[in-house]
Amino acid sequence: MSTAIMKRKTFIILMAIMWTSAQQGSAQSKVLDDYIQSAFAQNQGLKQQHFQLDKSLYALQEAKSLFYPQVGLTGNYTKAGGGRTIDIPIGDLLNPAYSALNQLTNSSKFPQLENQSILLNPDNFYDVHLRTTLPLVNTEIWYAQKIRRENISLQQAGVNVYKRRLVRDIKTAYYQYYQAGKAVDIYNTARSQVQENIRVNTSFLTNGVTNSTALTRAKAELQRIEASITEAENKKRNAGAYFNFLLNRDLKSGIILDSTIFLSQEISSAPTGTSNVREELQQLSRQQKIADLTYRQSKSYLVPKLSTFLDLGSQDFNFKVNSQSRYYMWGVNLQWDLFAAGQRKYKAQQAAIDVSNIQAAYNEASLSFQLEQQTAENNYHTAVANFNSAHEQLQLSEKYYNDQSKVYKAGQLLYIELLDAQNQLTNARLQLSVAFAAVQTALADIERAQASYKL
Repeated sequence: MSTAIMKRKTFIILMAIMWTSAQQGSAQSKVLDDYIQSAFAQNQGLKQQHFQLDKSLYALQEAKSLFYPQVGLTGNYTKAGGGRTIDIPIGDLLNPAYSALNQLTNSSKFPQLENQSILLNPDNFYDVHLRTTLPLVNTEIWYAQKIRRENISLQQAGVNVYKRRLVRDIKTAYYQYYQAGKAVDIYNTARSQVQENIRVNTSFLTNGVTNSTALTRAKAELQRIEASITEAENKKRNAGAYFNFLLNRDLKSGIILDSTIFLSQEISSAPTGTSNVREELQQLSRQQKIADLTYRQSKSYLVPKLSTFLDLGSQDFNFKVNSQSRYYMWGVNLQWDLFAAGQRKYKAQQAAIDVSNIQAAYNEASLSFQLEQQTAENNYHTAVANFNSAHEQLQLSEKYYNDQSKVYKAGQLLYIELLDAQNQLTNARLQLSVAFAAVQTALADIERAQASYKL
């Protein structure tokens, strides 16, 4: 293989150098951003988060509805027989008087009456009415509404937490796919080199310059590289399938690699920027507010509950409906829990402990996120150092292989030495692609730790 071709291949590989932090915001890959936005719309896990958010929104509407009048239709019918009665001796009381009146008037205008026995249970009686109720004073439902509102903010923060994790996973998978594809290209280049060696060794053997040992070794090396190509292609397919899985699309869909993000610039320093408030801390803050509201709600039993109601209905015997059967009833209900053997107090104490517990969790999470960011930055520095080292090793390996190739073609070098130089070159190229993906992944981790990606 000529030196010019080797230099062109080296230049292509060196083009795979990541952007610096100053360009990270301005030169963000349009293709990668489109993939991320597609994942926001299609990822199944994110859809589940949105379903939970919608559920919280409906829960808030439910809490608001408790402040409005509630109207319900109630009806009952009773058929009774036997049981307790009220005895009214109306005959014993009036019959003597009626008999005297009949004698005085010489008539029968005043009939004889029987004593009455009235059942206490109503027989053949119905009662149907519309009841409208309205809470006037109820601190529990007021706190319930505020808790539901905080739940919405909590769920919104949860959606953003999932989005940021998804962004990091997509970027990591994208660069892993790039690295896997680069490995396939590198092994294909190595195969071309070995095929060139086979051609040269065949020519040497034909001309009697060398024996068949070098040719046999070259053919064996070709078989090894063919196996490596198969393995690399499988890794590329797996990386592509995982990337498509995150986007919730066909696992065999093609993936576009945006070359504009591979800028030929040296990496100098770790990206710097103002860290945003992590959504996880926002979640804990909302949880703390919910716990505080729950604590206040548990102490709201000291405030009496006051409500009003209005019944519009009809009741009578034998299903009669007339002006006498229709009725209305209005009233006011008062409920004031004065004693419950300390149940409310203990419940309030539990809520107070929840507030303190969440505060401790908030402090711990805040410190852990600082550690996460510092670790991500340190990993970035390590990845940059490895990348720069791989870059230098590739240049040296390239020069070493070119020199050894010239000497071998002149018949002054053993093939095993040329093969060693070729393997060093292949490994250096693979190491550079791995180091490049590691730098990109470290950048994605820093972006996640800083919560800097614009959702």
